[in-house]
Formats: sequence, structure tokens, C-alpha cells
Amino acid sequence: MNIDNKLWGGRFLKKSNQLFTKFNCSLKIDYHLVEQDIFGSIAWSKSLLECNVLTTKEQKKIELALCILKQDVKKNKEKILNSTSEDIHSWVESQLVDMIGPLGKKLHTGRSRNDQVTTDLKLWCKDTIPNILFSLKKIQCDLLRKAELLYDCIMPGYTHLQQAQPITFGYWCLAYLHMFKRDTNRLLDSLKRLDVSPLGSGALSGTFCSIDRDALAKRMNFNSSTENSLDAVSDRDYVLELLSVASISMIHLSRFSEDIIFFNSVECNFIELSDSITSGSSLMPQKKNPDALELIRGKTGRVHGYLLSMLTILKGLPLSYNKDMQEDKYLLFSAMNIWMNCLNITILVLRNMIVNKSICLHSAKKGYSNATEIADYLVNKGVSFREAHFIAGKIVLEAINQKCALEELNISTFKKYHFIFEEDIYNKLSLNSCLNSKNSKGGVSLRQILQSIYNIKKELY
Repeated sequence: MNIDNKLWGGRFLKKSNQLFTKFNCSLKIDYHLVEQDIFGSIAWSKSLLECNVLTTKEQKKIELALCILKQDVKKNKEKILNSTSEDIHSWVESQLVDMIGPLGKKLHTGRSRNDQVTTDLKLWCKDTIPNILFSLKKIQCDLLRKAELLYDCIMPGYTHLQQAQPITFGYWCLAYLHMFKRDTNRLLDSLKRLDVSPLGSGALSGTFCSIDRDALAKRMNFNSSTENSLDAVSDRDYVLELLSVASISMIHLSRFSEDIIFFNSVECNFIELSDSITSGSSLMPQKKNPDALELIRGKTGRVHGYLLSMLTILKGLPLSYNKDMQEDKYLLFSAMNIWMNCLNITILVLRNMIVNKSICLHSAKKGYSNATEIADYLVNKGVSFREAHFIAGKIVLEAINQKCALEELNISTFKKYHFIFEEDIYNKLSLNSCLNSKNSKGGVSLRQILQSIYNIKKELY
């Protein structure tokens, strides 16, 4: 008799303790894998047909029942949670047996939940990654559009959160675009290593059935099958990689959020956020809070925590499968869901924010961000950079004392610090000149920005 109606009940004489049963159950998490489990089961049934474990009639009956089950759960996946099944694999098998009788029990021949669960999870990853890639591309396209519109919108660039050198808002947009481009490349790269089927590895040492595992892999749209069954059932590198990619991308989203929060502050006022993605204060009626961006910053910590949790879970595990790995799905599902939501919120922020061009320009003019041009001017006249840097610093102090911009100082003031200054210094101090002097690849000159936009547009479209 199968105690508790579990897949492994034959060895046991007593029923499981109810507290243990609840503690051991993973259905509330892995029910998300139901469609992947059914898909993999159909593929497995065809392999069982090929090695004569199932007849053609039996395989067709199993496949039809699984297809009906898949359509049924698509309508309401949450109803699975009403079951007392231990996990999604036992739930699918019990449903199949209810539908077609004892024949359903033949499906698990030569298969273990160890290779089944990692196959399901890899299939889920393969189904989920395209959605993440789509959102990453949308962000890059939106940043590119902003860059095109604002390629010449001058604003201050910052180091140490202090005004440093002038840049443009379009140039700032391109900086984040390149971050998300790297996220895309990392995600695509992880997909290459993930795209290997473990099904047919059995519990840890392979299967007794004469399965053509490469054909089975192709049937499930995997690129290949694993070479070592012991490794296959214990491998969760792909989970770590996806959590790592998500964590890095969340850093980019968090840094973007912090910049926008700063740009949106009353003190800065470079941009205005839409009412649709901000909230108010319950006490102060004038407030318009960037809650969406603050939540992205906060949720970044959660995703980083999931990565650390997974690393900690795996670090001391012996080969091969251990129940500790049951925690991987909660961590991965949660992280990918947060990542996707944060990407989509960022898209909303980008599409609805307004850039205050005149304020950006005014801020760039008042922060002495063109001071480096004085040093560069002197260097081009033959003065050593170290001396030029010192002189430029003294001239900045002079402008601060006179409470004026550098370009408002008269030529006699410049000559007080070095005789080599001439009237042409004023051309160098204009913000446009500051920008266009940085004309090497990757620089902030308008020519280089437009070239970068052109290059990225070819890649994205």
C-alpha cells in the first residue's frame, strides 16, 4: 500500500507527520512549473515510445490526457494549490492517473524527480528570459529616443556628487543604455550555458531505458543534453547566473533611480516626474514623492539577498541532489519577478518624465564645470599639466571671490595668473566648446554623441 499516496510510499510503514508533510511540501512554489512539467512529460512519453516502454496507443493516450490537463491549468493555475500533493511532479502524475487510470503510472519509468525538477526549472528559465530581454530592449530603445531628443541639452556631469564637467542629458541617457546593453549580453550568454537538457539523467547515474537523450533534448528545444548525470541533477549554476545577472541589472536600475531622484529634487529640478508614477504625503499637501524609484532602490537589496542565499545554500552541498535545492525556485521566481517589475516601472518613468532644459543649462553654467578647459588651454600653450592645474584652481578661487562665472572674468585677471592668456580663452570657456573639445571615441562632443546614437540604432533595430 502506498502510504499517504506519495510517489515514494512503498518503503514506509507509517504515515508522515502532518507538520513534516507541510514542511516538506513545495507545491505552493513549484506549481508555477506545471506547464513545463507537462511539456517535459509529453517529450518523455515519446522517448519511452521509441525505446518500447510504451506502445503507440499508450503514448497517444498519455499525450492527449496531458494536453487536456495543460489547457485546463492554463485557465486557473492556482487551483493546483487546493491539492495535498507533495510537489508539482506528483500532482501532474496523480491527475494523469485520475484521467487514464494505471497507465498514467508508466510515464515515470526511467525518470527521477531529480532530473525532472531541474529540467522543468531550465524550461521555465527559457520561457522567462525572452520576456526579460524584451523589457531590456524597450528600456534601451526609450533611452535612445531620449538621447536623440536631448543630445545637445547641456547639463552638469558629476563626480562625488559635485559638479565636474559639462555633459548633455542625451550623453547621460547613453551611459545607462550601455549598462542595460551589458545586462542583455550577460543574459544571452547565460542562456547558452543553460540550454542543455538534464532529462534522462535519472536520480544521479543515468537511466536504464535506452533513451536517445540528444533527440529528447531537441524535442524539448534544448540545444544539447548533459554529459554527466551526477553533475546534471546537482547543477544549479544557471540559477546562480540568472540571479547574478539580475543583481547586476538591479544595480543599474538602482543607480538610474538615484540619479532621477536627485535630478527631480527641488534643489536640482532638472526633470519633472509624471503624476502617474509618483505619490503624495498624507500630511504635507505640496509633496510629490518619487516612490516608484525609491522602491526600485529598496527591491535591489532583496534581489542581492536572493543571490547570496542561493550561494550560501549551494556552498557546502555534497553531490548529487539534496533537498536544500528546493529553495532555489522561491529565490529565482521572486528575483526574476522583481527584476521584470522594476524594468517595466523604469520604462514608465522614462516615457513620462519631462526634462527642464533651461534649468539644466543654467546649472552647468554656475558650477565652474568649465574649469578644466583653463588647464587644457595652458597645456596647449606649452605649460605643464601640473602647473596648469594649479593655475586653473587659483582662477576658480578668484571667480568665487568675485561671485561670477569664469567667462565673466576680464582678461587682465587671467593674465595675473599667467602672461600666456589671450582673448581666445573665452572661446574655450563656452560650454559648447567644452563639450566639443572631447571629440575622441566615447567623448561628449556632439559629433561623438550623434555617432554613438547612429551606431546603437543599427544594433537595436
